Amino acid sequence: MNRSARAFWLRSPGLGEIREVALTAPAEDEVLVRALYSGVSRGTETLVFRGGVPASQHAVMRAPFQEGDFPGPVKYGYLNVGVVEEGPAHLLGRTVFCLYPHQSRYVVPVSAVTVVPERVPAGRAVLAGTVETAVNALWDAAPLVGDRIAVVGGGMVGCSVAALLARFPGVRLQLVDADPARAKTARALGVDFAGPEEALGDCDLVVHASATEAGLTRSLELLTTEGTVVEMSWYGDRRVSLPLGEAFHSRRLTVRASQVGTVSPAARAGRGYAERMALALDLLADPALDALVTGESAFEELPALMPKLASGEIPALCHRISYGQDPRPAT
Repeated sequence: MNRSARAFWLRSPGLGEIREVALTAPAEDEVLVRALYSGVSRGTETLVFRGGVPASQHAVMRAPFQEGDFPGPVKYGYLNVGVVEEGPAHLLGRTVFCLYPHQSRYVVPVSAVTVVPERVPAGRAVLAGTVETAVNALWDAAPLVGDRIAVVGGGMVGCSVAALLARFPGVRLQLVDADPARAKTARALGVDFAGPEEALGDCDLVVHASATEAGLTRSLELLTTEGTVVEMSWYGDRRVSLPLGEAFHSRRLTVRASQVGTVSPAARAGRGYAERMALALDLLADPALDALVTGESAFEELPALMPKLASGEIPALCHRISYGQDPRPAT
């Protein structure tokens, strides 16, 4: 069995490389996975690539199987789908998702992989980590039937939240983004779209995911009295100012954080990380979510690709990385 591998490393901010890796044989409670696809999460990963993780957040921002430290050299990433080549009999040959960086093969504990349902194509399953983030956000937000809701920020996370809210009964929902090109994505997800100035107000709930000061300010403006902004953006080392004077107090507005590192306390008792991930993968049976994958490149192209994703030269939601033959292509 071939246990060699190749991994993408950030050598220093703005400079990536592919390194050879020697793998050990998996132990009794481990699996050897051959990667099929990984995904570049354009928000967090490109921030890491630019060296934008503040020193105070180095420990908090560690990925589950990260090697090295910020700002570099570091091996970072968390959207990986592959096939189990060695391990327990019930997992052999199964397609699994793992919160692993960009690497062609890897050995992890059995507990670190989640089997991808048969009805979910492997290429779509790379979205599981982001849909898991959206699930956690909606547990935090607790939308109600009939709520007036806006999702401000049409990136990968915002679109994932909008896609799940589109299934929620009776809500008035808009995806709000300054880029009119996001209207096409919204249509694919079955969601109404608006630019920031045209967005409908009197919202009971606004989910903010634009990672901009202007977006968070507009989110507050869209709220009705006693409305709530659920803040999903992560600003890295940037400071953000907000209009917390004006009518913020008289309208009794709320801004609350949502972060995937902790399972929402609003989740049903007994639901932990494994249950949350399994739910995210089950939700990916919806082919509409293919709209979140906006490009694909070969693994060998990553060192040249990442600077273009980080600069915005290649606009993307989730950019998928391919490692070879997919035994379960999309239908």
